[in-house]
Amino acid sequence: MVRFNTTILKFGEQGEKTGWSYILITEELAQQLNPGNKKSFRVKGKLDEHPFAGIALMPMGDGTFIMALKASVRKAIRKRAGDTLTVMLEVDETPFTVPEDFMECLNDEPKALEYFNKLPAHHKKYFINWIESAKTFETKTKRMAQAVTALSKQMHYGLMIRSLKENRG
Repeated sequence: MVRFNTTILKFGEQGEKTGWSYILITEELAQQLNPGNKKSFRVKGKLDEHPFAGIALMPMGDGTFIMALKASVRKAIRKRAGDTLTVMLEVDETPFTVPEDFMECLNDEPKALEYFNKLPAHHKKYFINWIESAKTFETKTKRMAQAVTALSKQMHYGLMIRSLKENRG
């Protein structure tokens, strides 16, 4: 486990990351956590006294990583950009599981299942987190159908979301 103090930062104009709040994980700290790794990986720990798990550290290409802080996390820790934060991190090796109802849908569409199985675990989680975050059964069912359709067309999560937004407007 690594422990450090840092300041919450916020991206200005940065493509799809525009406006994100995040913390920077230096190359030295990233190598202490996951030696030799240069790809995204999940961590767990505490932000101040707020426990969390399953949050991805994303590589920035220069050896450093960022950890995005969603609004719900910032609200829980009562902090925003510019505030100081005490961070404790360790690699989160919690096994990945696909919800049974989504797996049943995938089993009905072999092309979707084949593509889904080729995705890295963190990409699979994007789909599952989106589906599981639905507030109603109807929305969850609709999202599962949309995900299976996208996966059968070999669309990754980001492409699916962009496609859904384009079709709405």
